[in-house]
Amino acid sequence: ITMNRRTQYKLRQLGVIIIAWLIIGFIMAVYDHMILYTNNSLGPSADYTFLSSVIRNMFAALVGALLGGSLLVFFVNVKYQDKSYGYTVLAVMISFVLIILFINVLFRIFSVQDTHRLFKNGLAWGVVVAVTQLLLQINSKFGYGTFWNIVSGKYNTPREEQRIFMFLDINSSTTIAEQLGDQKYHEFLKDFFTDITNPILDNKGEIYQYAGDEVIVAWKYQDGIENSMCVRCFFDIKTYINSIKNKYLKRYGLVPTFKAGIHCGKVVAGEVGIIKRDITYSGDVLNTSYRIQGMCKQYDEEVIASSELINKLQLTSSYIVRALGSIKLKGKEHEMLLSSVKPIVYS
Repeated sequence: ITMNRRTQYKLRQLGVIIIAWLIIGFIMAVYDHMILYTNNSLGPSADYTFLSSVIRNMFAALVGALLGGSLLVFFVNVKYQDKSYGYTVLAVMISFVLIILFINVLFRIFSVQDTHRLFKNGLAWGVVVAVTQLLLQINSKFGYGTFWNIVSGKYNTPREEQRIFMFLDINSSTTIAEQLGDQKYHEFLKDFFTDITNPILDNKGEIYQYAGDEVIVAWKYQDGIENSMCVRCFFDIKTYINSIKNKYLKRYGLVPTFKAGIHCGKVVAGEVGIIKRDITYSGDVLNTSYRIQGMCKQYDEEVIASSELINKLQLTSSYIVRALGSIKLKGKEHEMLLSSVKPIVYS
């Protein structure tokens, strides 16, 4: 059974938490060791050894990371992802208290510690848990991998990359907005963008931007080409939305339909902004992808892709590819070969 990409992300996050907390546990053992040999200290107890202190602290860190990290990654940030930030903070605070209590119990089991030491460890690990959750929230805000790219300075200097872009747009959005009203329409968009996230991640896509009723999905070139994920993503989204159509019918009285334009090419990726930093892509491929999506209504097609991309994909017998001919896109000087894509069997 192939592990989906969401689970891979979560396990990667948990792995980082475990390593970071183990390092913190070691640092705390070193700190305690140094404190014991200061002039103000009475010195270590007779049964104290630095090795035992390291093992004790790192064991507590490992158990805390496995339990607390798993709670944050697999439960809190999944269960409450559509809740308010205050609601999430409350859940984290409760889990944090439980984690600290558990860690302190471990310290009591493996060593006799005074109240001051327990309070110090509790406070230290409280900060660790709080910072961990903060970083998880920041990573979620920027998108998987983007936060680390900003921290590492990967895109401080603009670099050229080969990317695939899909512009996915909700059909009849103006009519839907008038029908639902501003507040209800916002809730509709929020639900839709939340529901399409997992199919996008499972197909190795990255949510680049939300623009009104539109979402721009980006792929690293090889990821998008692999198993035709850039095309399969659209139909996986459609399958999932249809599977939960009763939710939309109950809440909004309609089921969202959508269309997409897909194209590939070279873009320049670089970090922009001072107060609000972000990584953006620039290049003709984005404008072209948008224009291709605009042709869907004219040709009454759900998905249209450039023939340049279609020729790179190894579309199996599961898809029907229909050449639409050489078309002059709005704002473009030269015509472009476009093709529509649809699955042979779709339910």
